[in-house]
Amino acid sequence: MHARQMCSAIILAIVVAIGCGSGKPQDASATPNNDSTQTSVDKPLQLAQGPATTEVSASGGGSLKGTVRFEGTAPESEVVKMNADPMCQQQHKEPVRTEGVAINANGTLKNVFVYIKGEVTGTYPTPTQPAVLDQTGCWYQPHVMGIQVNQPFEILNSDSTLHNVNAKPQANPPFNVAQPVKGMRTTKKFPKPEVMVKFKCNVHPWMNAYLGVLPHPFFSVSDEQGAFSIVGLPAGTYTIEAWHEVYGTQTQSVTVADGQAAELEFTFRAPNQ
Repeated sequence: MHARQMCSAIILAIVVAIGCGSGKPQDASATPNNDSTQTSVDKPLQLAQGPATTEVSASGGGSLKGTVRFEGTAPESEVVKMNADPMCQQQHKEPVRTEGVAINANGTLKNVFVYIKGEVTGTYPTPTQPAVLDQTGCWYQPHVMGIQVNQPFEILNSDSTLHNVNAKPQANPPFNVAQPVKGMRTTKKFPKPEVMVKFKCNVHPWMNAYLGVLPHPFFSVSDEQGAFSIVGLPAGTYTIEAWHEVYGTQTQSVTVADGQAAELEFTFRAPNQ
């Protein structure tokens, strides 16, 4: 073979090799949905976490803040057994405990979804910034969160193991999506309001999370101090509902004045106490 022919053959072989190596992983959805997208990357995506509390800055308007308290003897949280998947267990130096009833050190209750129940005067554009539900350490983060109707909702796998996201809505279409690759994300939208949507992982049965879907941005989740905050509310009288995955719901009525901050307190009690 002449030198020129040998050179051409080598170049052709390199081009073919590069072309064959550029394929991307196929969509791993267990039940494909035209309203979702799923991608895979070689390393975890650097995405901003979707806030558990949505706050709206508005000129004028009022605000609502408060605390969710707990009374009675708190049930003992259980240690989550992750030995079924060594990758999960190895990521935690300390035992992981269930979050069904998370009592804070100050006697307040964490992970309570607080929102305006019913209509709110005004028009509130759908956010384009996605809210993110992360799977890290074989654990959903955050445990409870909220979004607006049709807001992008991204589910991210930050673990080097298979996760299977099984959403169980009642008003919205359910989905069941496999994410076998670290860094994989799936984007969904919920076209109808719903409180609450439950998520679980078919591979790791101890994983669960809850999502509130609302037509407005006036919701919050109680934090490590039991506090919640909603801002930018038009003046008016509202029904406020507090939802907890174990203790159910409570409602109160509150009047919010323009430029004023209304305060509210919910108290959940252990059964039979």
